[in-house]
This record gives sequence, structure tokens and C-alpha cells, in this order.
Amino acid sequence: MSGHSKWHNIAAKKGKADAARGKIFTKLGREIAVAAKGNPNPSTNSKLADVIAKAKAANMPNDNIERSIKRAAGELGDKDYKELTYEGYGVAGAAVIITTLTDNNNRTAGDVRAIMSKHGGSLGNTGCVSYMFDTKGLIVIERTPELDEDTLTEYAIDAGAEDVVTQEDVFEVYTEVPAFSEARKCLEEKGLTFLQAEITMIPQSKIVLPDDKLETFRKMLDKLEENDDVQDIYHNVELPEEEEEE
Repeated sequence: MSGHSKWHNIAAKKGKADAARGKIFTKLGREIAVAAKGNPNPSTNSKLADVIAKAKAANMPNDNIERSIKRAAGELGDKDYKELTYEGYGVAGAAVIITTLTDNNNRTAGDVRAIMSKHGGSLGNTGCVSYMFDTKGLIVIERTPELDEDTLTEYAIDAGAEDVVTQEDVFEVYTEVPAFSEARKCLEEKGLTFLQAEITMIPQSKIVLPDDKLETFRKMLDKLEENDDVQDIYHNVELPEEEEEE
């Protein structure tokens, strides 16, 4: 999976339209509220700090973030949300991993299974496709005249990052999962703002689907993203750039 394509996949997913953006804010709000439950202070709750950084990278307003933190003690007080991950296959054997936050396991599993089945896919057992992915911290920073590659690389090394990939319009900073929070914090202290900042799953290789199967696969992704319980979707399909940029 090329970094360029990967960034455009993320950008397309998070910024297609206002309606989609609102949906993303709702899901991020739940993620923030769950992370804040028990400790609403991001200074001492690194998981909450990481989710807030993820939300800010998606341009979620600060007011929304604050409201989501307050929800942790209120609306979520009597709800037990669980983080569940599903693995399976899309059309033509494409590898798919779906992360969810749910207060009803049976509902979520049933919904995910039905969506995948309707679009030529199926749920699999835990571990059936996750071995095809690497879990990494990823911080994406826009390239600007004020930030050159040498400076960013120096910052990343100081922050304990694993790798920096320079693309046409962005820098991608990769970290090991345990080093992500500290690296993110170090780069923030340098005054950098992020287009993306989160733990993600990166496929070790990608597959190309014929046009008819690609259309079916895209429809499956859209339906999964519409589901309120689904937080993130990772896959190993090459998505044509012209579609991503629409």
C-alpha cells in the first residue's frame, strides 16, 4: 500500500461531505466519551489524549470534544460500551478488519455480518486476516514551505518515531504502538498540527479488484461506515485515486 494512496484513502473517508463529516464527529464523540470514562483528564489519561488528537486532526470542534468528555460521566454512566474487532473477507477475498464500539454485541455482530454477506463477503474467525496487517501509530503532517523534510525528520527522530515517509503533499510519521503517545506529544510541542494522528492498521500488500467487484466493495464500505457502531475499517484493496478525491 503506497503512502500516497493510503493518505488519499484516509482523506476520502474522513472528508467526503458534510453529512459524512457529521457522522464521523458522532463516532469520534463516542470514542472520546468512552476513553474519558473514569478519568476525564487528558494530562493523566494518555488514551483520551490520543483520541482527542485524532478528533482534532479530523477538524472536530473543541466544543464538541468538551461535550463528549462531559458525556463520560452522564450519558455513558449506565452504558457498558465495549471495543470489539471483527475480521473477515470482502468480495474476491479482500481482507477486512472492522473496529466497533457497542453496547449490544449481538446487534453489532448481526449488522456487520448482514452487510458483508449482502455484498459478497463474510465474517471470519479472529486472526483470519489480521496477520496481513501491521499495527502502527501514524501521524500525517501537511508539507508547507515552512516545514522541510530535514527539519521534520529531525523532529521525528527526537520524538522516537520509527520512520518518516515523504509524499507529494504530506509527511507520514510512523511509530511503534507503545511509542505513539509520546511521539505525538513531542511533535505537538514543536507546534505542528496533524491531518491524522491515530493507531492504524496498514496492509502489508494490496490487491486490485476488477471494476465490477470494486464497485461492490465500495458499496460494502459505505454501508459499514453508515453503521453507528462501526468506528474504523481497514482493508487491503487498492482504491483508485480518482475515486478517493471526489
